Amino acid sequence: MRVAVVGSGVSGLVAAGELHREHEVTVFERNDYLGGHARTHLVDDRRTGRTLALDTGFLVFNEPNYPLFSRMLDRLGVTSQAADMSFGVRCARCGVEYSSRGLRGLFARPQQALSPAFHRMAVDIVRFNRWARVRRRRLGAMSVADLRRARLFGDGLFRHYLLPMGAAIWSAAAADIGRLPLRFLVDFFHNHGLLQIAGHPPWRTVVGGSRRYVEALVRPFADGVRLRSPVRAVRRRPDGVTVRTDAAGAESFDRVVMATHTDQALALLEDADETERRALAALPYRRNAVVLHTDARQLPRAASARAAWNYRTADCRNGSAAVGITYCLNRLQRLDTDTAYCVTLNPPDGAAAIEPSAVIARLSYSHPIYAPEGLAGRRALAAINGRRRTAYCGAWLGNGFHEDGVRAGLEAARTVREAREVA
Repeated sequence: MRVAVVGSGVSGLVAAGELHREHEVTVFERNDYLGGHARTHLVDDRRTGRTLALDTGFLVFNEPNYPLFSRMLDRLGVTSQAADMSFGVRCARCGVEYSSRGLRGLFARPQQALSPAFHRMAVDIVRFNRWARVRRRRLGAMSVADLRRARLFGDGLFRHYLLPMGAAIWSAAAADIGRLPLRFLVDFFHNHGLLQIAGHPPWRTVVGGSRRYVEALVRPFADGVRLRSPVRAVRRRPDGVTVRTDAAGAESFDRVVMATHTDQALALLEDADETERRALAALPYRRNAVVLHTDARQLPRAASARAAWNYRTADCRNGSAAVGITYCLNRLQRLDTDTAYCVTLNPPDGAAAIEPSAVIARLSYSHPIYAPEGLAGRRALAAINGRRRTAYCGAWLGNGFHEDGVRAGLEAARTVREAREVA
């Protein structure tokens, strides 16, 4: 069969890697690089004279929660190393600043040791973890915001821990995290060891950047990859699929794998039916501005407060503001240099803006916004996956992470194979 794969994120590449052994596969990618959020920038470090591989999207994984991705790296011969996954929060309005780096990080501002509100938050973190472990399977349709309104815990738990943590994990605004089904968040926390103070799974990062696995994965089917080839339209027929691009016009395929974001898939499908439209529209995306830079002012001032993930907010009452996070690549990727390399999502304006001379690259990434209707739409789409000669895949079919992307790519390949057998 001739199979078109639209999109080259981890899901699309995994699907293509599985299918190319038996079928003629063509991968269409609108950008000038492969990998989607797995994007590595090569930067010459002046202080060491070495070239550093800096990741700006996908950064970390752990073996217990990423078994499919971990096995893929092993199969490809791609090595990884331990990563620091400490987390920090800074709220300018409340004067709260702390990190998960031990007692010095927790009390990065000495006055917090005397703050009853801060002590209440710390105690409530332990209480919430215990409560969530016991109630995990009995949360029903409760949202994170519902739990906040129930006043079982102090509001500081939500403003300075739970919402910032969720916002950092899913690159979403605090208000979006409030709409999450509580079971969705608690299950993720439970599976990743976040409902306990110790015993977290060890996190890892790809040596040489995520480009290493992308290059190794693509190598066997590189001849079928078309970069800078945005698909303009996809139309299904009883006997095939038409994919239209500017360069090649209309081309015919037997099957299509839509390995794109939901909004992109909906825009490309000229003949989407009602089920597809409802399901794809139910899971929207939010675009986040991303800057790779060397401006250390984006990190907390106190050294003990500096973490691998640094969440910041000017006012924790403004839940609709875009998430603000600075990733310290020196910690995440174990960079051996005194230069601070950072990735900042939605950088601040005004006096706190990133120094222009420190900017290495300006990018943008879009992330799914999970809400009850989106999760329902996701289930509806999974139920029709493979129908009308179309397989859908993407990390959005799971929790939005690389393991989910690998799983979705494998499932899309299986769907195409089974459709062939039925035909």
